[in-house]
Amino acid sequence: MCKLIGIGEALIDMIPTETDKPIRSVAAFMPIVGGAPANVCGAFSKLSGQSQMITQLGNDPFGEKIIETFLSFNIGCEYIQRTDEANTALAFVALQSDGNREFSFYRKPSADMLLSAEQIQENWFEGAFALHMCSVSLGNFPMKEAHKKAISFAKSKGALVSFDPNLRFNLWPTKEALKEAVVEFLPYADVLKVSDEELEFITGIKDEEEAIKSLFKGDVKLVVYTKGADGACAYTKSETAKSNGVKVDALDTTGAGDAFIGSFLYSLSEKLGDDKRIEDLTEADLKEMLDFSNLYCAKSVMKNGAIESYPSLNDMSEE
Repeated sequence: MCKLIGIGEALIDMIPTETDKPIRSVAAFMPIVGGAPANVCGAFSKLSGQSQMITQLGNDPFGEKIIETFLSFNIGCEYIQRTDEANTALAFVALQSDGNREFSFYRKPSADMLLSAEQIQENWFEGAFALHMCSVSLGNFPMKEAHKKAISFAKSKGALVSFDPNLRFNLWPTKEALKEAVVEFLPYADVLKVSDEELEFITGIKDEEEAIKSLFKGDVKLVVYTKGADGACAYTKSETAKSNGVKVDALDTTGAGDAFIGSFLYSLSEKLGDDKRIEDLTEADLKEMLDFSNLYCAKSVMKNGAIESYPSLNDMSEE
């Protein structure tokens, strides 16, 4: 069984009990486990893959809730660290009736930000298929160096590196600081996911085709470009595929992008097996993976929450 390792934030999404109100006007919230890398691990595990999460949680009730939830979804917790120096991160969310969201983060600092490079162990990466990361944890705090150590160990063990920038501007002092971090880590990725809302910001190029071409730098071999309800495209240096979106009535889009890349990485692990390379993927291979992830993502947004809303492999076979 392939193992996916996620690194970064694991937090509590405080989901409102009512929609179409700003955060300041919401009367009550439900605590739901989230955090983009954790969500990706959740999708991978729900599809029968094996996953482990590298993060740090506070010694507090929310940290306990995250571990309990991870274990219930078969996300490995052996690499999770605990600390008394900071609390587990919280993200308060407001939902609109169309499924779009407003965020307010409590993370100044949070426990995950304090995870250090010295806490990362090389043996964790034995037999790993891929290491997945996002940009939220790439600020100027210890977790950034932990990412660099994890990437080094992953590559030394033959694992792919997957990067979904998942831009959260309100967590950065300036947009320029966020862009610098993304541009710094982008060349480490073998698989890169970007959305239509992120492409021009990251590349500085208005033309979509030219912008996507510019992403193939360093180790980048596969670019997954998502366009919301309009579907997604996948690009290698020799092949291109497109898949139309699946139209549904979205209830909650929290974690939708994570569902997409998590399910895509699961499909990729199935396609590559033991001896196939990303460079060997055909247009038909790419299209099949995109179709699967578009459907997976569509099913996920019809329920509230992130990991809780993700379908299992059995759910995917049902109409």
